[in-house]
Amino acid sequence: MEGLLDDEVRLWRDSDGASGDELDEQTGELRPGSGAAALLWEGPGAIVRPGQLSSIPSLDGVVAPYPAQTAYQALLPLAAPLVMADDVLSVSRSARDEQLVGRRFRVVEVAVGTYSVVRVVRLEVIS
Repeated sequence: MEGLLDDEVRLWRDSDGASGDELDEQTGELRPGSGAAALLWEGPGAIVRPGQLSSIPSLDGVVAPYPAQTAYQALLPLAAPLVMADDVLSVSRSARDEQLVGRRFRVVEVAVGTYSVVRVVRLEVIS
């Protein structure tokens, strides 16, 4: 399974709440802030999009689609530290999708699944 983790990712955590995105008023884009986010880990992973719509079975059996921005998942090796909601993953290299390089994702759900070889977390796109 480790061979499928062909992206290079970085895991960041803002432990004191000082970091955040800053608005570039000229372009209207959010840029990483200059706050105190700390790099926790860097290593192999995979950012995957299981499909255009991911579904969640609701209590009454009706399937509801996720918004497109939350349809990403990260596959991380078990050796990576445990992630927490609101941690940020950034992609520094991707063998499968060049458009992922430089993208940042916020962890929105950490309990998607852990298997004997990989940990799965749900993400949303930040930039």
